[in-house]
Amino acid sequence: MPLALAVVFALVSWQVAVDGPLLALDTGTRHGVRELHHLLDSTLLNHLGAALSDLGGGVPAVPVLLLAAALAAQRRRRAGAGRWWLPLPTAGVTALLIPLLVVPAKSWFARPGPYGLPLAPDQWGWYPSGHTATSSIAYGAAALLLGPTLGSSTARQRLYGATALLCLGVGLGLVWSDYHWLLDVVASWCLAGVLLWFLVRFQDRFQDRFQDGFQERAEDPSQDGRGPGGA
Repeated sequence: MPLALAVVFALVSWQVAVDGPLLALDTGTRHGVRELHHLLDSTLLNHLGAALSDLGGGVPAVPVLLLAAALAAQRRRRAGAGRWWLPLPTAGVTALLIPLLVVPAKSWFARPGPYGLPLAPDQWGWYPSGHTATSSIAYGAAALLLGPTLGSSTARQRLYGATALLCLGVGLGLVWSDYHWLLDVVASWCLAGVLLWFLVRFQDRFQDRFQDGFQERAEDPSQDGRGPGGA
């Protein structure tokens, strides 16, 4: 999967760099979205698209990541897991990687946005989408850090599913609001997917150990002071 995502990202980046024929997908999508705007004429959808787009900003995405890491660390500590503090530096490094990956790419490709205006001196460019990358990486990492502490596989699946829908909504909101080309969004989804895959591999080294401790604690409430004689 990460290899496929990396190939798609490389392909799209190449097409953006050479102004290749794949970019017709962007113009076609933009034309279709504008026709839908005209057909539906929905103020509610326009506000929803803008609101979803805003969820891809550094605020609130990065604070959500840090808060989820703090909650995961607290739950791991209560479960007696080794390296219970690990979600905290993991979240910090992940948050730092977002601009380190996105900003140089934006500056390198210097792609104009959907309105076609030339870039101002203080603008980095539209490719890849910073809001899409920020939301997908931050919310995705938050879910991956917090998920293993939930204990129930159903709760984890719901968390992961809701997070995926949220990240999808941010990308669609950006395209609907004409803030980004479709391929800007697709490329950032690929970039986020590769990074989150590495995060999952990193977590796998510690997750089984934590899950065992969590299950033992769940089966024996007296370990956290809530059993007979506990405070």
